[in-house]
Amino acid sequence: MLKYVLKRLVMAAITLWVVITITFMLMHAIPGNPFRSESKMPPKVYENLLKKYGLDKPLPEQYVMYLKQLSKGDFGASMKSRVETVNDMIKRGLPVSAYLGFQALIIALVFGPVLGALAALYQNKWPDYLSMIFAIVGISVPSFILATVFIQYIAKNVAWLPIGGWGSFAHTILPSIALAVMPLAQIARLMRSSMLEVMGQDYIKTAKSKGLSNQSVIVKHAVRNAILPIVSILGTLISNLIVGSFVVEKIFGVPGLGMFFVTSISNRDYTLIMGTTIFYSIILIAMLLLVDIAYVLIDPRIRLTKEEH
Repeated sequence: MLKYVLKRLVMAAITLWVVITITFMLMHAIPGNPFRSESKMPPKVYENLLKKYGLDKPLPEQYVMYLKQLSKGDFGASMKSRVETVNDMIKRGLPVSAYLGFQALIIALVFGPVLGALAALYQNKWPDYLSMIFAIVGISVPSFILATVFIQYIAKNVAWLPIGGWGSFAHTILPSIALAVMPLAQIARLMRSSMLEVMGQDYIKTAKSKGLSNQSVIVKHAVRNAILPIVSILGTLISNLIVGSFVVEKIFGVPGLGMFFVTSISNRDYTLIMGTTIFYSIILIAMLLLVDIAYVLIDPRIRLTKEEH
């Protein structure tokens, strides 16, 4: 097991390095720089800014300098903000994004399996049809479309909840639901198909023949085994929440990392682009690593190779 974890850690480190390198090269491949758009800037000030942030040096040298800085845990100073570093912005936006993402994930993990299990238990009946219609709509409609619909028909026209901003639990409800609908629908569909497959297995029939109640068979045997595939897609679900939060946070005016990321692109803030991208990548890679390990621990049928023990 230790070798398995070490192998995954090495792969995670290589993946992160690739993300850093590709992002750095693509960012600098775009014509211009963060200060080129400020047309009224005096030439001497422009040159000093390039020198201050190392943009006057050759690209390979800039890359090495950034890696050295990054190895110290320093994402650098924002090229647009005069008062905050990238680390400061991440520290300020992380609790907001984490709270929003965690709330959306809880909604998906609570209601998704329930919806999928009900659809499987009432196969080809109205609960099944309603659940799958919801799942199809949830997967097909992007989160940012749902966000705009919620703002128009729930927050604006009906005035049940705030249109946007941050400050109370009410402000988190609509963005959390907008983020949660797609992963919830994915979990429901997967749970339904997994549940139907499990219900046809021999050990389920054996449990029923031993006189166990239908409720006991479903909860202790069917649901327990049917829910295992959901663990394997948690990394993907979390990545969807991370990507989806970019636009949703911007639409609802949530002061999280997603808003910083969108703003950094429009402002061509190199250090903020790199900082938010790397930070999101670290979270995603860590989640995928934890899911791999958790799946091995949860499912005893998985056998690691001798090299991974």
